[in-house]
Amino acid sequence: MAHVAPTSHRRATRASHRGHRSADGPIQLTTWLGLTFAMVLGLVLTGRSHVGVHAAGITLLIMLVPLTVAVFGAGLRRGIGSGKAALVTAVAFTFVLLKFFL
Repeated sequence: MAHVAPTSHRRATRASHRGHRSADGPIQLTTWLGLTFAMVLGLVLTGRSHVGVHAAGITLLIMLVPLTVAVFGAGLRRGIGSGKAALVTAVAFTFVLLKFFL
C-alpha cells in the first residue's frame, strides 16, 4: 500500500502569492546596458560581409525591437531607473530603427 502523507504535512497555500503583483521597482542599470550592448553587437554583425553573420545580426536586431519597446513601456510604469543608461539605450534603439527604415 502506498504511503500517503497526512494533511498536516502538506504546505498551505500562501496568501502572498494571490492577487496582484506589486511593482518590482525601477528598471535595473544592467537591463539598459545589456540591451545597448546587444544592439551594438547586432549593428556590428550586420556590417559584416559574410551572409550568415549578417543574417544573425539582422535576426538579433529584429528580436530586440519588441523587447526594447516592452522595457521602455515597463520603465514608464515602474520608473526608468538610471536615466543616462536609458538615454544611451534610446540612442542605440534609434540607430537600429534607422538601419531598418533607411
